[in-house]
Amino acid sequence: MEHRTRKYRGAVGLLLAAGVLLTGCSGEDGGGSKATSGQRRAGAPAPAYTGGAKEDAKGAEKNGDEADRLKESAPPDYLSTFALDVDTASYGYARRTLADGRLPGPQTVRPEEFVNSFRQGYHRPTGNGFSVSVDGARAGGEDEDWSLVRVGLATKASPTTAERPPAALTFVVDVSGSMNSPDRLGLVKTSLGILTDELRDDDSISLVTFSDEAETVLPMTRLSGHRSKIRDAVDSMEPGASTNVGAGVERGYEEAVEGRRKGVNNRVVLLSDALANTGDTEADDILERIDSARREYGITLFGVGVGSDYGDAFMEQLTNKGDGHTTYIADEEQARKVFVDQLPAHLELTARDAKAQVAFDPKTVEKFRLIGYEDRKVADDDFRDDSVDGGEVGPGHTVTALYAVHLRDGASGHVATATVRWLDPKTRAPHERTGSVETGAVTGKLWGGRSARLQVTAVAAYFAENLRGTGLPGAPGLGELADRAEKLAASTEDASVTKLADAIGRADRLKSGDREDGTGAEEGEMD
Repeated sequence: MEHRTRKYRGAVGLLLAAGVLLTGCSGEDGGGSKATSGQRRAGAPAPAYTGGAKEDAKGAEKNGDEADRLKESAPPDYLSTFALDVDTASYGYARRTLADGRLPGPQTVRPEEFVNSFRQGYHRPTGNGFSVSVDGARAGGEDEDWSLVRVGLATKASPTTAERPPAALTFVVDVSGSMNSPDRLGLVKTSLGILTDELRDDDSISLVTFSDEAETVLPMTRLSGHRSKIRDAVDSMEPGASTNVGAGVERGYEEAVEGRRKGVNNRVVLLSDALANTGDTEADDILERIDSARREYGITLFGVGVGSDYGDAFMEQLTNKGDGHTTYIADEEQARKVFVDQLPAHLELTARDAKAQVAFDPKTVEKFRLIGYEDRKVADDDFRDDSVDGGEVGPGHTVTALYAVHLRDGASGHVATATVRWLDPKTRAPHERTGSVETGAVTGKLWGGRSARLQVTAVAAYFAENLRGTGLPGAPGLGELADRAEKLAASTEDASVTKLADAIGRADRLKSGDREDGTGAEEGEMD
């Protein structure tokens, strides 16, 4: 089976003409089989706007000096394409780090994971697939012409524990020496104990541990009549020496394949501080060793990070490329949220290889910037290439892409059209849905405006950008952000926003407050 890799944005001069990239009917599904580049040029729907179409640099080289020359001479790029991401580990780890009295490293801060950690209030579809919502507000900045545009994608509501399909879960647990603390292996044991109580009788569990080598502690076992046996297996885990993540994941997939069940959610769950130091320590190498099992049987990888010292980048690479996602837990409260409240969303898939593409209208938009998603970008002409990897999304998830958008002077009319494309997890049939937004919906005031949830999204994004030192137009200081978060927590009665305010306050006390304005100067997408 063909090994798929995500293709990152190439030279903008090689992009397809704008007319082949987006459907023009908001809210309509689109299907069809995978097409070659030439077929996509010939048969794709009409664009959502006219004007600003990019010349097709057909036949040009895609690398080296020629690519650099084309990029420099190309017209502004008004398309933004990325794979969907439901990870939240970056925000969870930042909160943990701040609670320990340290600022998170800028390289561990991914703004999309901050934003996606909060409820958004989007309308949800009743069937499989996505709803698409696009809104925004004026954010200010030096010339007051900057707006935030929010593209919101939501799947159907999560089923209850009783309604979801059965699950066959292989837990791969890091028992290396670095896990020997209550907030690591101790928290993992607590988490698996919570999960053992939560799972149904028709669910199954297997347990693999790893330090220098991997060991199967428990083969695939039904919960019915065996809960005590499972608890004893969990309690028996003791810390060892080095961290051979590769051996653990490989053994875990072997167990998952051997114990797989038809018609259920088969998943490997990795619980680790992700500080790999023995065996394969590169995500690509580890995934290559389990590639056939992962693709032939559709077994996805869910990463759960723990520990104050945490290999964030390694875990994120491993799960992104392993057709899965990752989260982070620091205490028992967060463990209950992941393994009880959010369990169906982590186990079931609504969409495979989901990608989004946003087309900005050059008649109204001068320049824009996607906030975050740097390691999720996809080449624009790969949007409808279903062999190019996207993101996996379950029920009950929302995905938000927030853009800083500078409108042209006196702009009025269409601003952007957003399209999401995904594959049915069972049939692999492609589907699409679109939504669009006009200037009237993105020029109202942000603070004190109609949407409290949009304001929460803005606070989370501004916070993340401040932590990584990049900044956004119109961004308040951390002190003001903390105050706004406290007021939003009161108006929404949302405890997660209260925790956001606390995290911002901690960061404010640790930082000097220096930041960049990030206003940019050129037209089109700001890299």
